Amino acid sequence: MANAYYQLPNGRVACVDGETDFPPNHLALNEPNGLLAIGGDLSLGRLLNAYRAGIFPWFNAGEPILWWSPSPRMVLFPHELKLANSLKKTLKKERFEVRFNSSFRAVISACSEVKRTEQNGTWISAEMVDAYCALFDAGHAVCAECWQNKQLVGGCYGVKIDGVFYGESMFHRVSDASKVAFVHLVHHLKNHGVEMIDCQMNTPLLSSFGAREISRDEFNMKLAKITAEPFLSKSQ
Repeated sequence: MANAYYQLPNGRVACVDGETDFPPNHLALNEPNGLLAIGGDLSLGRLLNAYRAGIFPWFNAGEPILWWSPSPRMVLFPHELKLANSLKKTLKKERFEVRFNSSFRAVISACSEVKRTEQNGTWISAEMVDAYCALFDAGHAVCAECWQNKQLVGGCYGVKIDGVFYGESMFHRVSDASKVAFVHLVHHLKNHGVEMIDCQMNTPLLSSFGAREISRDEFNMKLAKITAEPFLSKSQ
């Protein structure tokens, strides 16, 4: 079991043993936005504890694991979902067969192959793929898939804990396939009691769907209300 090294605002680094120890996320650094901890591992227990505390891993292959809690935080409330007219037309055409959770490893592997102009390589390493497949096997991860001519052409995935879904990534090999998968996933999650979708960072695509930024404290309060976890403000 690996230790996690926590970067505190005063520059000190603390080492805490065990899977389930994280500092309050309000201790995350402002620059870079939201960096809270360095090190540890991607064990099932540590990942679940991190997400329950509003913390997620994001790092490049070959680097130590970095744990984040940015502020502001991009979120989508399912009842606020917005659809562009062009996407509504695409949905009506039913160009894709939409499935849930039939090929999770294929979806996350496809996401790892997406070339992103703002990043050098991918953060979805083989280690990350295995870790999130373990989350899926334990019943804590969800994916939506778009199929066309028996080929997987788009999808998205994330982590579901209680009434919160923590979105991770999406991909498409055919135009609009990832958007269609996302829309169906939002409806699926809403029907299964999800009240908030954590989108992590602000992007034009997420904004177009109605996602918006809220402060870390507001995110924590909503998280606590939905999951019945205790909320620790900056003053506590």
